[in-house]
Amino acid sequence: MTHQLIDPGKPVQNAYIESFNGRMRDEFLNMHWFLSVPQARLSLASWRRDDNAVRPHSSLGNLTPQEFVRQLAG
Repeated sequence: MTHQLIDPGKPVQNAYIESFNGRMRDEFLNMHWFLSVPQARLSLASWRRDDNAVRPHSSLGNLTPQEFVRQLAG
């Protein structure tokens, strides 16, 4: 597998990750103040669990990612 880099100044070449980065910045990084790296890691783990298991996503038909995967598998 080879890496495929996007051209500098062309974030639309990978719109999915750019959307995620913006949402993470708005919902997580701009809302928290970290005093240490361990605290930041703990806060990020909590946010990631919430994003993947608790919070519904409109792009998944208002299901959580875990519910969406279960629905695909079932």
